[in-house]
Amino acid sequence: MTRRFLTALLLGLLAGGARAAAEPPLSALTLIGPPSVMFKAGRDACDGADVPDASARAFREPSGAVALFGMHYRNRALRGPSLDALKLDCAVVLESGEKPDPALYDDRSWITATWTDDGKAVAALLHHEYQANEHPGRCRSKVYLACWYNTVVAAASGDGGRHFARGTPPVVVAGAPFRQETGQGRHRGFFNPSNIFGDGRWRYMFASTTGWDVRGSDQAAGVCLFRTDDPADPTRWRAWTGTGFTAAFPDPYAKAAPTPATCAPIAPFPTPVGAVVRHRGSGAWIAVFMAKAAEAFPRSGFYWTSSRDLLTWDKPRLLMAGATLYDDPCAAPGGLIAYPSLLDPTARGRNFDDTGDSAYLTYATLRTDGCHITSDRDLVRQPLAIKVWP
Repeated sequence: MTRRFLTALLLGLLAGGARAAAEPPLSALTLIGPPSVMFKAGRDACDGADVPDASARAFREPSGAVALFGMHYRNRALRGPSLDALKLDCAVVLESGEKPDPALYDDRSWITATWTDDGKAVAALLHHEYQANEHPGRCRSKVYLACWYNTVVAAASGDGGRHFARGTPPVVVAGAPFRQETGQGRHRGFFNPSNIFGDGRWRYMFASTTGWDVRGSDQAAGVCLFRTDDPADPTRWRAWTGTGFTAAFPDPYAKAAPTPATCAPIAPFPTPVGAVVRHRGSGAWIAVFMAKAAEAFPRSGFYWTSSRDLLTWDKPRLLMAGATLYDDPCAAPGGLIAYPSLLDPTARGRNFDDTGDSAYLTYATLRTDGCHITSDRDLVRQPLAIKVWP
């Protein structure tokens, strides 16, 4: 989840994004105050693994206290009585085994999405990286990107997120229809799930893919929308195909699918979706993501887009300008911004998947040293106002 993979994302995902709906805009997001620091690595870390390295995800425990995830692959949570008073808990809730067997899905894992109905039983989605270049004999190359194989894997907690466990055997929510040795030479698979967000009986999330070419199954690169009626049963997630939520992407190490499924990328996302929330007053959906300056994006930074139905989104608009992880750090002496999320402290849902007319843009700042992205990172938040037109 560091910059080493981002060139591959841009090459794949920019090609896969379709065009957004035309004007007029559905919503307006406006930053209305300065940033404040929630976590500073040099001050608040428990060890060297404690840096913000994913978009922030939060839920309320049964007591009303808040747990927030979005750290590194040695997974810990920030906890406190509210979103306004969080401190890093040094207890590791999910360790990454860095195991050489790809069928175990326990190399490096990030908790990147959570859902709970009661604050105690928590379903999680893991961004899992099998870094074959780190395991002798597993990759023809020594180059990280050429060996990187990505999968969205399920985990669960029964104690309010104090401990998470992978399934036995592991449960794949979204994986490429081939094993890690296939197609080496580029980044492959599904990665970077958004938050899980609810609408009636359904729960949704976005996941990105760089696509693949397989006989009978050519998957376009882009961002796909997944749906389930029960996050506690990770086998029930299905992706939108263009006609329905019917595509499943099971574990290729368990049983090969006779005809691999494909999903239909959703416009206008060129890169992973940072977060999606629903505006309480209007029912509109608002999504944030980061993008590099390109044809559809006049400046690098954080963008937002909005939708009535999760399938058709309006034209993305710039929320915060700045060099992101998709930009060259050599040209960013002021540092980078990454991993945007939207969190409303007054959210009515336990999973912070709704917002009123104000919220916080939560994101990471990464300091650079020459052409190197350092581990000196802060998790910050900045207040914003939200307006949605009828």
